[in-house]
Amino acid sequence: MKFKEDRKQNIKQYILEKISQKDLSVSKTVANTFSVNPSTVHAYMNELMEENVIRKIKRGQYELVSKKFSYILSRENGDLDNDTYAFDACLSQHINRFGGNVQNIWNYAFSEMINNVMDHSQADSLSIVISQDYLNTNVTIADNGIGIFQKIKDYFKLSSIDDAICELFKGKLTTDTKNHSGEGIFFSSKLMDDFFILSSGKVFTNNKYDDSKILDLALENQEGTCVIMTLSNFSHKTAKEVFDAYANVDGGFIRTQIPLKNIFDASPVSRSQAKRVANRLDKFKEVIVDFDEIEWVGQAFAHQLFVVFANAHPDIILLPVNMNDDVTKMYNHVKSSDMD
Repeated sequence: MKFKEDRKQNIKQYILEKISQKDLSVSKTVANTFSVNPSTVHAYMNELMEENVIRKIKRGQYELVSKKFSYILSRENGDLDNDTYAFDACLSQHINRFGGNVQNIWNYAFSEMINNVMDHSQADSLSIVISQDYLNTNVTIADNGIGIFQKIKDYFKLSSIDDAICELFKGKLTTDTKNHSGEGIFFSSKLMDDFFILSSGKVFTNNKYDDSKILDLALENQEGTCVIMTLSNFSHKTAKEVFDAYANVDGGFIRTQIPLKNIFDASPVSRSQAKRVANRLDKFKEVIVDFDEIEWVGQAFAHQLFVVFANAHPDIILLPVNMNDDVTKMYNHVKSSDMD
């Protein structure tokens, strides 16, 4: 009996996933996948509508029912005196039915982002919008402060906003070393399914994104900072496994990952671009350089990073990943020339 119930729940879950992916032939797809009669699929979809999990838009087209909750927190009212208040007042009641791992991830990421607003943004207030359907929870936190990228650029005297974003990818970056480790954004971005920071007309993210979609969420000239986070309500990931992926046996944050596609608009070619990537990498023992979607790299870029920097820091492991044939050829070329 339990097997039948589990199978039914699996089918209903799959129905929801296909609807969220905007599959226009949900009944047929689900029926073929599970080898069930289409009438069975329709019966399950009717149950989901009765449960107010999905709604019918028109014949053969459905959408997940989403609920939205909005909050405004003010520094003047004491709402930003501690992150615990924000979590308890705004998010806790919307996630307390999920697994412990999901609650722990939200507790960490949400608290870290609220702390950033409290301690760094100089914001008077912030807005929190929670959008939730059966499958996912999305949290948007927007403040009216100085703007995170501008704050980093000014504090570290960097030449551009792009340099500030590049530094964020590495982690261990904070403008308040006495009170912050500089790990919050790095690990929050890894813990979430989707993670975006919008500020100064720029985007920080580890995810692929559509420009038009992002600009719908926040104006390009928006003041302050907007953080957008999404996590599956049924996620199996744990905070521990994500932390362990970038730590040594003693728990030290020794490993970082640089997604080049999110830093450069085109294939990197120059030594100055490589120096931007290499800045502060001496704080780590292992650096994963991710070439995903990078079609080609210049000889100067590859030589500066994998020869000049590598030779100057022999104790740091530079690990290139996701290289296509052209990038691999250039990497091998500069490495072999170093041995001549």
